[in-house]
Amino acid sequence: MALGIFNKKNKQIPTETAPKETQTQWIKCNSCNALMYYKEVLSQNSVCPKCNYHFRINVLDRIKLIFDEGSTIEHDRNLLPTDPLNFVDKKSYKQRIEEYAKKTGGRESSAISIEGKINGIDVQTVIFDFEFMGGSLASVEGEKILRAINRAIEKRQGLIICSSSGGARMQESTFSLMQMAKTSAALDKLSKANLPYISILTDPTMGGVSASFAFLGDIIIAEPGATIGFAGARVIKQTIGEDLPQGFQTAEFLLEHGLLDMVVHRKELKKTLSDLLEMLTNENKNLLNSKKTK
Repeated sequence: MALGIFNKKNKQIPTETAPKETQTQWIKCNSCNALMYYKEVLSQNSVCPKCNYHFRINVLDRIKLIFDEGSTIEHDRNLLPTDPLNFVDKKSYKQRIEEYAKKTGGRESSAISIEGKINGIDVQTVIFDFEFMGGSLASVEGEKILRAINRAIEKRQGLIICSSSGGARMQESTFSLMQMAKTSAALDKLSKANLPYISILTDPTMGGVSASFAFLGDIIIAEPGATIGFAGARVIKQTIGEDLPQGFQTAEFLLEHGLLDMVVHRKELKKTLSDLLEMLTNENKNLLNSKKTK
């Protein structure tokens, strides 16, 4: 705040996804190439009923998927990005922010901070939206994570971060890279408070996000088929001069090699999260009680 990175502005964020114009009512699966009626796919939480391919979903659909109906409160929605470097490429940074805000119903951040209930369990959550500048991590997103962690510590609640990001935002340069250290240090505070952090990795989770908070969870969950890594597969292949293993950088490949704790189907995610939160928060309560009695 001392650097003047954030602006505050009262602005309502829509609670429903804006309807999109479509030329067809049929959807082709990117995995099995099956042609399906779009309502059939939507009824399955945007999962292909033929092969279980997980289509990308936006942040508002993910909120509906995870949280109990009517239980959510959004925090920090008035945190808005400024342009500390007066960055210009083909367009100015401010122009890009305005363009993406129009596409996402007025939001000017790639992350939404939500406090809500998952099967009756209170939790603090930050959810990234790939539709806004590729879900990139910048000053506002880092501050939202920090504040969510502080609320979790204050209220003795668990934390969930759902990542869908291409990495750090280049338009903020070092300011965005600083968020990697900032969020990692804040998560250390959460760990010392004996509170659980569950990291959910969705398609894609790359770059500075995967190199920081995304892989610092007590439990790391990924959606089936999600692309997860730091650099892209093509860059790695060109660098090492070798062909990469089949399925490289997929959730299933990382699970097999011990980098993930579980890969969870979208329809089972809510119950999995509530079971983990109940188990981990009860264990932490028992730990605190045992310390008090000593």
